[in-house]
Amino acid sequence: MMNRFLVISLWAFALGGCALGPDYERPLVAEPDSFRMQQGAALEEVSLADLGWWELFEDANLQAIIRKALVENKDLRIAVARVREARAHLAATGADQFPRIDGKGSLQRNQVSQAVVRQFGFPGGGPARQIPATTQFRATMDLSFELDFWGRLRRATEAARADLLARESARRTVVLTLVSDLAKAYFELQELDAELALARNTLKTRQEALDLIRLRKLVGQRSTLEIRRAEQEVARAQAVIPDLERQIGQKEHQLSLLMGRNPARILRGASLRNNPLPPEVPAGLPSALLERRPDIVEAEQRLVAANAKIGVAKAAFFPQISLTGNFGAQSLQFSDLFVSPSRVWMFGPTLTVPLFDTGRNLANLEVTRAQQEQARLSYEKTIQQAFREVEDALLAHQKIREVRTERERLVDLSREALELAQLEYLNGKASYLEVLAAQRDVLNTETALAQTRRTHLLTVVQLYKSLGGGWTPQPVPRDLAMQEVSE
Repeated sequence: MMNRFLVISLWAFALGGCALGPDYERPLVAEPDSFRMQQGAALEEVSLADLGWWELFEDANLQAIIRKALVENKDLRIAVARVREARAHLAATGADQFPRIDGKGSLQRNQVSQAVVRQFGFPGGGPARQIPATTQFRATMDLSFELDFWGRLRRATEAARADLLARESARRTVVLTLVSDLAKAYFELQELDAELALARNTLKTRQEALDLIRLRKLVGQRSTLEIRRAEQEVARAQAVIPDLERQIGQKEHQLSLLMGRNPARILRGASLRNNPLPPEVPAGLPSALLERRPDIVEAEQRLVAANAKIGVAKAAFFPQISLTGNFGAQSLQFSDLFVSPSRVWMFGPTLTVPLFDTGRNLANLEVTRAQQEQARLSYEKTIQQAFREVEDALLAHQKIREVRTERERLVDLSREALELAQLEYLNGKASYLEVLAAQRDVLNTETALAQTRRTHLLTVVQLYKSLGGGWTPQPVPRDLAMQEVSE
């Protein structure tokens, strides 16, 4: 009873003792009261990042693509496996704080050297004689338990727990990046579709113009030079189409890889022109980034782990005390192994004191302190980078709206100019060169507008990503499960 009480008391003391090393405190980081691009506006706690990706991206085909990628994407599956690895490592590290009991059994056959017996005589002084071989049976339960007086094991478990949280945040970062990359590639694919439609429409228009010029040449109203110029424009329009088809195919292959499958055709939903945009894009409060963005959470947990490892390094300077023991039986006959006289046992503490290590422990402590400093600076840099990305996204979104408004007006003006040029050309008041120039202006302005619409959508995606949206676990609407993403 006294031995049992001693063990329990030492265990409680070891678990309740203080741990060496600094306790973690979050570094003070200067954060603005509001984002620079939203100064003067009313501060709102609501943020664009509060939306789930299925609420931000209303295109059903894009939603289906994202859902498939969240299951099949290889980078995400690797990140999930790393989380499992960290969880198992935490369990193994935490187990070191508790006693370990092993069962052991052995059977040994022993033969004493006859040459030694002849030289020194039989033990006890009798005449030398043949000593038979013996068989020894042994069965024990062995106990080992390190008393964590200095908190070495607790700090190691703290570091392993922080590493698990960091891996989980890294997985969320992969999800956030994946959703953003899929949306970006999908909108770029739609923009290429719009350019291809413009190119085909341009080819059709220029082919009709060429047919008209050829017809008018027959009646002597147009020259051969105009025909050649019209043929050049037709050839130029034809050359654009294969290149756009190449870009579209490669973009589909990129999306297929992000979805975790072999290259295949991707179905589209609404056109680029009809893709809805959120009516407002509030950024929310800057302080929310510290808790929302998974890369900031990951950087902080790396700092927590590095801070805990200082305690592990400090504990190496102090004695390590362990309780070891075994209880079992030992006998020359297996039938006598489990009777009372065969019982054997041993119990006692083991003390290991570091006396001379040529400065190894001191060097290890300096390593952990330097790593902790690196982790702290990395954490602060990650926060600054996050604020910068939000400001850049807000600025880009604000300015691209202004650009889109002007380019929509420019498209209307260029179309009006083309109608006038065609009318004057038919009436003989303008040359075909003026019509060609007006057609090029329309193509260029419509292409630029399609690119601006794509960029406008991409600024929303970038802002959503920079605010840390898209990774918060929320239920996906059930009807999305039946969506197909390819033919």
